[in-house]
Amino acid sequence: MNYRHAFHAGGFADVIKHIVLVRMLAYLQEKQAPFRVIDTHAGAGRYDLTGEEARRGGEWLTGIARVLQARFSENTLPLVAPYLDIIRAFNAPGKLEAYPGSPLIARALLRPQDRLTACEIEPGARRQLIDALRRDSQARVVDLDGWMALPAFVPPNERRGLVLIDPSFEQKDEFEKLADGFAEAYAKWPTGSYLIWYPVKSRRVTDTLARLVAGAAAASKPAGKCLRLEFSVAPQAPGGPLASTGLLIVNPPWTLAGELKTILPELEKPLGQGGAGRFRLETPKP
Repeated sequence: MNYRHAFHAGGFADVIKHIVLVRMLAYLQEKQAPFRVIDTHAGAGRYDLTGEEARRGGEWLTGIARVLQARFSENTLPLVAPYLDIIRAFNAPGKLEAYPGSPLIARALLRPQDRLTACEIEPGARRQLIDALRRDSQARVVDLDGWMALPAFVPPNERRGLVLIDPSFEQKDEFEKLADGFAEAYAKWPTGSYLIWYPVKSRRVTDTLARLVAGAAAASKPAGKCLRLEFSVAPQAPGGPLASTGLLIVNPPWTLAGELKTILPELEKPLGQGGAGRFRLETPKP
């Protein structure tokens, strides 16, 4: 598939991915020791929802726009509020004209002792990201292919942190690169947390990825834990737009599965298209 992010910014896949990202970073904040976020395929950082690409895609209208209007229970609201507050901070009161990508969401949650390494090789996106993070002493934009950066930047000096792997899936071998790249990085840093995003178009391909990632995590000593989340907004039509998004979370916070069981049922209605969405949350087998 071709996943030009400007067309999809703020869509349901971003909402799910970024809520999980925020929950993982919130957990890292609970200890005073510094942490590092490594974003291997960072993108432009900020997306204009009034621009031509976002208007053509329009996915934010059935994604973040609906979630901002949704009414959450007293149990769920505290879990999603930090994410929603970040989105609101990029917009004037009552407006929704911009959506921050993962590097800017991560940057919003860094404490003075924490750091961000954001990798992006596409020249236009890299220039935009540099502009968004200009003169920021805690964030570094690196002109390096994400697959090379993945093993090169781990383990970080902080020895705590999160690696976000969110490639564009524009190449046919991207799933294989993802599995191999993760295994190489995990062998070097088995105590880090990893958040891996993937599109769900082929059950065979995604099941293979989950099995390989879980197997690499299980092979370490002590064995790493793995959580698999998939969220569908509609049945996937052949040749149709993406209707299901997936995440593999390696070494998740011990609180995350319970938090997701609280959050995800309350996203099924606002994110569903032509009916309620649905999710699956499981521990994949190697």
